Amino acid sequence: MKIIANNKRATYDFDISLKIDAGLVLTGSEVKSLRNNSSSIKEAYVEEKNGELWLCNCFIKKYNSSSDQDINPNRKRKLLISKKELNKLIGSVKKDGFTIVPIQMYFNEKGFVKINIGLAKGKKKFDKRQSQKLKDWNKSKQRLLKNN
Repeated sequence: MKIIANNKRATYDFDISLKIDAGLVLTGSEVKSLRNNSSSIKEAYVEEKNGELWLCNCFIKKYNSSSDQDINPNRKRKLLISKKELNKLIGSVKKDGFTIVPIQMYFNEKGFVKINIGLAKGKKKFDKRQSQKLKDWNKSKQRLLKNN
C-alpha cells in the first residue's frame, strides 16, 4: 500500500467513529499525476447528491504530458462504495448529524486508487485540548519507559 495523501487535521478536528475504504472514479491522466504524488486532501470533503457520494475540493495536479485541455484540478469525483455501506453513511449523516471526512488516499495492492473515509463528529475546543494532553502524556510516558 503506497500512501498518496494524508489528512492529518481530520483526527485533530473530528472524532472518527467508523472508517471505510472507497474507490474513486478518475481519468487516466489523474492517475498518472497521483503516481507522482501531486495531490492534496487537506481541504477536501464528501457530500451526498442523488444517492451518491462525491469527493469535493480534492486537489490533483494536472499531468504535464496530458492531452486534456481544460482539466479542473479541484473537480468533484465520484466515490465507489457498496450499497449497504452507502445507506449506512447517508443515514448517519442525515439522522445523527455526522460528517464524512476523507482521511487518507492510497494505491492498494492491485494498483487502484482508494480513499479512506471516516464517519465523524466535530470536536469542540476543550475536546481538542484534552486529546492534545493525552497525546503529550503518551509521548512522555514512552520516554520514561525507554530511559528506565
